[in-house]
Amino acid sequence: MRYFLDTEFNGFGGALISIALVPEFGDHEFYAALPLPDTIEPWVERHVVPYLHMVPQGLDLRLDAVTAAHEIAAYLAADPDPEIVADWPEDIALFCKLLMIGPGDIVDISGLRFELLRNPGFSTARNSKVPHNALHDARALRAFVIGEGLA
Repeated sequence: MRYFLDTEFNGFGGALISIALVPEFGDHEFYAALPLPDTIEPWVERHVVPYLHMVPQGLDLRLDAVTAAHEIAAYLAADPDPEIVADWPEDIALFCKLLMIGPGDIVDISGLRFELLRNPGFSTARNSKVPHNALHDARALRAFVIGEGLA
């Protein structure tokens, strides 16, 4: 199954702040907010941080990176062929980096496929109910892809 990915991070090349996966089918979503870095980029402070925890009760996981990585592995464990879909390369890079939990060590995950979609003119933030919240932005990406016939 496809899972639509979005992340929020501390500016260009910055640390991962939150991550979300929204499945193509069903409503079993994944969302985690990681500890904030000591120094937060001003744009991120204004446009991301205030909305980090605007998610449904039960999805508001506040996890350290290693725990988040294990939770993602558990979330995807039942799917024999998960495909992660994103519309921004940094989302995929941060997702992959999160899975590495130590030198030469990765969480127990059987395998993944990735798809990077280029959607000129589409913006997850402009189409999101809560812009710059990873869960709502991942939902917006899913709605766009499924609704626009890109499935």
